[in-house]
This record gives sequence, structure tokens and C-alpha cells, in this order.
Amino acid sequence: PLRYISRLRELVKREAEKNKSQWKTMGPAKVAVPSPNDFLQKHSKEPKLAPKKREQDGKKLLPLSVPPRTYHPVTHIKKNFINKNAVAVITGEPKKPRHFCVDTRQGDKYLLEPSGLFPKYIKKKNYGVLPKYVTQRNEEMKKEEEEYQASVLEQLKKKAMKTLSEEERTNILKALKKNWEEINHAYQGLPILTDTVYKRMHKEELELKLKQLEHDIAAIEKHKSVYIANV
Repeated sequence: PLRYISRLRELVKREAEKNKSQWKTMGPAKVAVPSPNDFLQKHSKEPKLAPKKREQDGKKLLPLSVPPRTYHPVTHIKKNFINKNAVAVITGEPKKPRHFCVDTRQGDKYLLEPSGLFPKYIKKKNYGVLPKYVTQRNEEMKKEEEEYQASVLEQLKKKAMKTLSEEERTNILKALKKNWEEINHAYQGLPILTDTVYKRMHKEELELKLKQLEHDIAAIEKHKSVYIANV
């Protein structure tokens, strides 16, 4: 069979030739050769001033704002440095003596201020005052502690036991007594002879229920206030 030839073959070839550059790998195809008349001359690379503008149509050009080199400003002010220094000395504050400490017989002395013996820091206005970041951190810690205590109290209130009202107490007591009467009636109706395992187990079960009900009734009658936990 004949080999497959795509219909877009010529289009692909044209696109490939179109996107190629002649100097992509080997430089431009043709480079202009410099003329031998354009040789480097002396002072050719130095900056040149712009040519002066001439008067056009009888109009005078405005003078330049830059003064010429020959211009010398006239100065008539003369300062008396002797009087100036004397006034500065008279009106200025006297120089404070520096504190020295002599520690040898030969008179060797050293400055007290950089030595740490001079009380410089305790005389500051902010000496002994807590920094702002410390007070801010203490306030944040106190606030967090209060929020934690409030959350703990809220949790304790949720888990706290509630008190039964008198009406609920009497209703529970009546229900327990009624239940005790029903179970006692069933217990009284048991046969005298318990010759089977089922009869013995049924009798023991009723006796346990009666004892538990009697204990609950006695506890409620003994205590006027009854607390129930919220589980």
C-alpha cells in the first residue's frame, strides 16, 4: 500500500520556514563593512558645546542667568570675632566640672560616670517604673485569668445539683409507696412452698426490690431537701 501523506504537509513546511531566522545561530547573513574614510580622529569623542545663537530678525537674545567668571560679589560685612566670642562666653553657661576618682598615691584617676560608681540611672524620671510592655502583659494575663475563672464557674453551674421542690418530693414519695404496695402484694401472693429454682429466684428478686424501695422511702422522708445532679 502507498505511504500515508498528510494534507497539511505543505502548510507545515511554510510555517516552519516562516518562523526561522537567518542569523539565529551563525549571525546575520550580511554585515556592513566600515568605510576606510571613517577612521578615528583626534578629539572626536570629546563633548562639544552647542553653537551660539545669533540674533534673528533684529531680536536680542535674553542674557544668561549664570554670572560670568569675572563676577565678584561685593561684601561689606565684617565680623568681629573677638566680640562675638566674648559675648558667647559671658552669656553661656559655665562648664560643669567632671567627677574623677583617685585610687593611688601617684594620683591616677578615672572618670566616675562610665565606671558605674556615679548614681546616674537612679536619678532618671523613669527609674523603677515598670515598662509599658510589662504592664500590658500583666493586664492581658489578668484578663485571661478572669475569663478562665468565669468559664470554670459557668461549667460548675451547669454541673451543679438542683433542689427538688416540695411538690416533686411528695409526688416521688407517693410513687415509691405505691410501687412498694404493688410489689408487696405480689410478694404476699407467692406460694409457701418454694420447691423450684424459678420460685426461689422470683422470691429473692421481690425481696431485693422491697428492701431498695424501703431504703429510698426512708431516705426521702428523713431529709426534707433533696438534691439531684444534672447528668
